[in-house]
Amino acid sequence: MCGIIGYIGDRKACEVIVKGLKRLEYRGYDSVGVVTEENGKLYIKKGVGSVDEVTERLKLLDMPGKRGVGHTRWATHGVPNDINAHPQKDCTGKIALVHNGIIENFAELKKELVEKGHTFESDTDTEVIAHLIEEELKSSENFEEALRKALLKLKGSFALGIVYTEEPDRLYFVRNESPLVLGIGEGENFAASDVPAFLEYTNRVVFLDDMEYAVVTKESWVVKRLETGEEVEKEVKTIDWTLEMAEKAGFEHFMLKEIFEQPRVLRDAIHGNAKVIGDVAREIADYEKIFIVAMGTSYHAGLVGKYLLQRLAKKVPIVEDASEFRYEFEDLIDENSLVIAITQSGETADTLAAMKLAKRKGAKVLAIVNVVGSMATRIADLTLYTHAGPEIGVAATKTYTTQLAVLTMLAIELARTLGTADEEYLKELEENLRRVPDLIEDILNLNEPLRELAEGLKDRENFFYIGRGIGVPTALEGALKLKEISYIHAEGLSAGELKHGPLALIEDGVPVVAIAPKGRTFDKMLGNIEEAKARGAHIIALGSSERLREVSDAFIEMPDLDEILTPIPYIVPLQLLAYHLAVLRGNDPDKPRNLAKSVTVE
Repeated sequence: MCGIIGYIGDRKACEVIVKGLKRLEYRGYDSVGVVTEENGKLYIKKGVGSVDEVTERLKLLDMPGKRGVGHTRWATHGVPNDINAHPQKDCTGKIALVHNGIIENFAELKKELVEKGHTFESDTDTEVIAHLIEEELKSSENFEEALRKALLKLKGSFALGIVYTEEPDRLYFVRNESPLVLGIGEGENFAASDVPAFLEYTNRVVFLDDMEYAVVTKESWVVKRLETGEEVEKEVKTIDWTLEMAEKAGFEHFMLKEIFEQPRVLRDAIHGNAKVIGDVAREIADYEKIFIVAMGTSYHAGLVGKYLLQRLAKKVPIVEDASEFRYEFEDLIDENSLVIAITQSGETADTLAAMKLAKRKGAKVLAIVNVVGSMATRIADLTLYTHAGPEIGVAATKTYTTQLAVLTMLAIELARTLGTADEEYLKELEENLRRVPDLIEDILNLNEPLRELAEGLKDRENFFYIGRGIGVPTALEGALKLKEISYIHAEGLSAGELKHGPLALIEDGVPVVAIAPKGRTFDKMLGNIEEAKARGAHIIALGSSERLREVSDAFIEMPDLDEILTPIPYIVPLQLLAYHLAVLRGNDPDKPRNLAKSVTVE
């Protein structure tokens, strides 16, 4: 949530910054701001609206200077307005900064600063940081010392980009529990919340860790520890994403592009983990106390993982919402625990907090992550990458199916290591998993029929998604996709729960989406569908059975697979259905209201 982009070099800074802000729009925001510096003077422009709107209204591209920082803000303290937008500055007007995160003790700090004569313009916690640095400058030998002293007084999360007029050759960037990465160029350098912001210019990056800051000039960069000021040796990594990978490639929306990328990225996920999955499985095989923690779509992936581990490896994990985990399970975690953390960005605040708790308690932590070098990978003992590439649409699609692929591979390899399943069966599962990308290519041919189906459903205001067993997480994820981008109320649940309450809401024409692969509960599922149909439900069924087709009002034919593998292909039509309903209702599926791609505050 929120985005930062900083630049120093020989280009016109405002142009680089505005381009970068455009590429950070997926993170969610309500206002935009830029600060540049030239000849010892700060130029600040900021306002509520989209990057395009603010750029046009305030003429951001006319700002002078060859260094500066920009920001897209998601309000946490202070309402969204022009004054509360970033950058924020100190009393002297010499310090300007942008901030992602939440300062928990800002009210106490602000009170102290007001008593010392500081005046504030905004209601933000961010402005406190600028004034705090200004105050520390009075008793410090230099700006860097003042910066360190000020930031060590903060409690909370912060990623910062800072311009100081008295040091015209450099910028400062700071990270603590909010993502920040440096981009290393030739005669120019960058910093941003995420790599696509500067990928047009460089693919060489340095990831900052918590409580680290960077001093960046156009020719050099150095990373230091906030507590001590000591230099930290950092590895420059090369990102293999191209700029084109972060663009729409001819599709109307990023979400649709990313849905269609799933066959390719699933192959990447399977191939990319083939050589490492065995070592990971052997290292975690002896753990019996297993927790899976995640948020949002990744949580649904965790629920699928639970079924996979139960069925194949005979393990019984607890799956918990990461925001609840550290409050409810702190006393149950110890050195005999395995915590599997699933996070697309590797920066999800609640998931990181759960991981840190697990580490403090001595647990083994395995992260399943998309973004190389992200914070989750640095906390974890073990990491499996999903290899999905950048996902710009706020609603997760390809990152979900690649998470499922990795979890499936892990469960198969654990079963092999533990001897809990027949080897021939495991080989058959592996072979069919490698077929899934091809099967999804066939499913994507249903795009137009699904758009036509959506035409007839676009005015409905309530949907139910039902499944049994390993199909329940697919029902939950299908419902989440629908409500987050189409703004239609949707409820996902176990089909067996229908008669325990939700059936009271079923009436003529209410769409009920049934996830019904062949398997151990298929006959029960048919009975649940009949119950809903008898109350007037409009049945939209996904499956491969002719009996299912007969009871359906709309039938989406799916490949005939072992139900263990069905969560990956079965979600794809539901992603497409949600996408088309969103577009038909006039919504932008890439930027749903009130949501952000990467939730980096708790």
